[in-house]
Amino acid sequence: MGRPRALIVDDEPDLRELLAITLGRMALDVDTAGDAASAAKCLATGRYDLVLTDMRLPDGDGLDLVASIQAHRPGLPVAVITAHGNVEAAVRALKLGAFDFISKPLDLGALRKLISATLKLGESTAEETQRHSALRLLGESRPMRQLREMIAKVARSQAPVHIAGESGTGKELVARLIHESGARREAPFVPVNCGAIPSELMESELFGHKKGSFTGAVADKEGLIRSAEGGTLFLDEVADLPLHMQVKLLRVIQEKAVRPVGESREVPVDVRILSATHRDLGELVKAGRFREDLYYRINVIELIVPSLRERRDDLPLLIEASLARIARQMRVDVPEIAPEALERLLAYAYPGNVRELENVLERAVTLCADECIETGDVVLREGNGFELDDVAEFEGVNGAGLNGQLEHIERDAIVRALEQTRYNKTKAAELLGMSFRQLRYRVKKLGIE
Repeated sequence: MGRPRALIVDDEPDLRELLAITLGRMALDVDTAGDAASAAKCLATGRYDLVLTDMRLPDGDGLDLVASIQAHRPGLPVAVITAHGNVEAAVRALKLGAFDFISKPLDLGALRKLISATLKLGESTAEETQRHSALRLLGESRPMRQLREMIAKVARSQAPVHIAGESGTGKELVARLIHESGARREAPFVPVNCGAIPSELMESELFGHKKGSFTGAVADKEGLIRSAEGGTLFLDEVADLPLHMQVKLLRVIQEKAVRPVGESREVPVDVRILSATHRDLGELVKAGRFREDLYYRINVIELIVPSLRERRDDLPLLIEASLARIARQMRVDVPEIAPEALERLLAYAYPGNVRELENVLERAVTLCADECIETGDVVLREGNGFELDDVAEFEGVNGAGLNGQLEHIERDAIVRALEQTRYNKTKAAELLGMSFRQLRYRVKKLGIE
């Protein structure tokens, strides 16, 4: 393998020379072109690992070059140089398949990061990415194959991706796969649940703060965005961001910088932003609850995760894999499934998607006797055996407080039984009227030592 080779396309001789020197110091061989026609000739005869092109060329548009490369050399990364503040052009380039963009006047430090990230793409192919995804994102239905193809494509870009889908479909798993399959895989993946941070603490949590900037700020704080430096920031339930925070996030995306609370200057930050929500962002924009300009920045590429109802053919594979994982975690043999119980599992609609399927199977493994899951062990929302914690989990009626009280009562009962039997779990299970397997599961679930 020889040194990587880059093609620089720009009509300014001084800028071409500066870029050639910078890339040469990074151990790249460089060819240059002053217009689109010259670039086309270079691409027709040469092998390149990277193309860096200006948006404005004397005989054409850099976007046309991006589109042409995507059509004829889809594996070749292209980065574009844009005028300062021309975010719309940068977004169009990303939509067409550009790897990333950098604004004039060029920040050479940012340029070196971009080049390094681009070259890392050559270390894994799209086919390898799909194989990696298949190991984590199970399913051979058409929607799942299409999803893995999309993950492979977007992993080879730095464009913001919005992951849409119902609750429980595995949106965070998709985000992690995009990160792990891309050029930022060796840097941090930082997930943030936007709905779980109190509004009054959100700015400090995301952007960080200076010591003494407010009561309680006893030390400098980096913030979640800066903690993802060089990697990926995953904003889960991004629709829950308050409007004032949406404005600040928009500036982070446009300026690639953050301003900690109490700080007078902005701090450069290099992160890729992925977001997700189970809500319809388009409808929220129409209702004035989500900023339209932010919507278009984070939704450069939209990736839709199918519901379980849309890929019912995957159910047998998911059931088999989930049972194996649950049994491994519980340190028991993988139970068989009675035909009637399997029929019941396959016929159910799973409004809570994969997460609900896994919860149903976890209960079934806990409840079953003689290493076989029977129909009565399969507790579904539509069945007569609907449990109180199901209501809390799926209907959201003060679930956290109610579940907390129930777990506290259950924990006390188990601890008393264990103390009474001198921690003989077999006798404690008999005393509690449950199987040894059920007791072991509850002890682990409740964190009882």
